[in-house]
Order: sequence, then C-alpha cells, then structure tokens
Amino acid sequence: MKTIDDFVLLIQHEIGLPVTAEHIGEGLDSVPGWDSLHLLTLLTALERETGRSVSMPDVLEATTLRDIYDLVAVTET
Repeated sequence: MKTIDDFVLLIQHEIGLPVTAEHIGEGLDSVPGWDSLHLLTLLTALERETGRSVSMPDVLEATTLRDIYDLVAVTET
C-alpha cells in the first residue's frame, strides 16, 4: 500500500464503506457507518495486503483513518 488512495480503495472494497479521502482525517466516530467490527476487518485486510503484521495496540490508539494509514504505509526510499 503506497498511497492514501490505495488505502481508501481497500476500505471501500474490503469493508464496503463509502469513505473518501476527505474522511481520512476525521475522527473514527465521524466516519459514516464505522464501528469496531470494521476496525478488526480493516486490520485483517491490511495485514493480508501488506504481508506484515500490524500492532493491535497501535491500531486501537488510532483516532482517525489517517493514523491507521500512517501505521501501515510503505514509504519509498
């Protein structure tokens, strides 16, 4: 996962929520349809997509989708 757009598409396809890049910085409680089950589904999808484990405690501390993206984003060097 290299871009925020990849992340948004993953959320749309894996979870089925109509999120856009505008939702990324909003609090999770403001994301349309978001609930704790979506967080677990997203965590599973991210681990499958990236091939890396993602720290559950770090994800639980996230307050926005941007926070979650920042935990898993691959930066080009």
